[in-house]
Amino acid sequence: MLNIREDGVYIDCTVGTGGHSERIAERLSTGRLLALDRDPSAVAVARGRLRRFPNVTVLHENYAHLALMLGNLEIHRVDGVLIDAGISSLQLDDPSRGFSFQLEGPLDMRMDTASGITAREYLHRTDEQDLARVLREYGDVGPAKRIAAAIVKRRSEGRLSTTRDLAEAVADSLRFVPRIPEEVRTVFQAIRMAVNDELRDLEYALKQAILYLNPGGRLVVISFHSGEDRVVKNTMREASRPRQVLHPDGRVNYVLPARLRLLTRRPIGPGEEELRANPRAHSAKLRAAERLAEEAC
Repeated sequence: MLNIREDGVYIDCTVGTGGHSERIAERLSTGRLLALDRDPSAVAVARGRLRRFPNVTVLHENYAHLALMLGNLEIHRVDGVLIDAGISSLQLDDPSRGFSFQLEGPLDMRMDTASGITAREYLHRTDEQDLARVLREYGDVGPAKRIAAAIVKRRSEGRLSTTRDLAEAVADSLRFVPRIPEEVRTVFQAIRMAVNDELRDLEYALKQAILYLNPGGRLVVISFHSGEDRVVKNTMREASRPRQVLHPDGRVNYVLPARLRLLTRRPIGPGEEELRANPRAHSAKLRAAERLAEEAC
């Protein structure tokens, strides 16, 4: 979907452990790849994996700051942008990061461990009503009010510092469920997304990527959450339609042509072979679009 040219300029906005970047770099000759991640641990791993490619630069950067980063590097256009949104296995499998309810660890959940508030700080600052809203919006949690109340109660008792504390708060609020409720996973997901402001950053990155694409350049996004996919779908769809610019009185001043051509009307999911190799890919959705020619814009 990236349609990689050997002399092109590409951005992997979520390098993780470097798997996607490695596949891109292998196809470049005189081209260039910028590989970003907001997680300093991922940056360190990716730099080691990609050091054999002289045309790859790995940066500790949040993709929400894409335009600022490209401006500082004096890069005015790129030929492809890849975003693999959400959490990585590197983060999920490290107990010290606090992302998994299955592993005991501190309530951190920050993608960038060098900045921002932790999940513990977030849960000790937010009120019950706002917490319930976050659980509904980011986790599709049905009993959001019940779970939010249980979390706030445990907080008031001074028993909300670890991943186990949070998981137990959710389980306690749903004692009528005979096994570990699915809501434990979705509550962790929702709080992680709130702590890292993930949907806002994703939307910012998408809009900046569209502006910097060369005609014919590709934007490819993999998402794992319905909220992420909704942001991707709506942003791409909006950019694929002409836009009316109105006078203050509501009359049409002029029309801006579409900037993208959608390559995927519906998202592409993983195949059976990929699922056997990587079961965590079961909820992945890929969408792609191509920048229209300048004369069409």
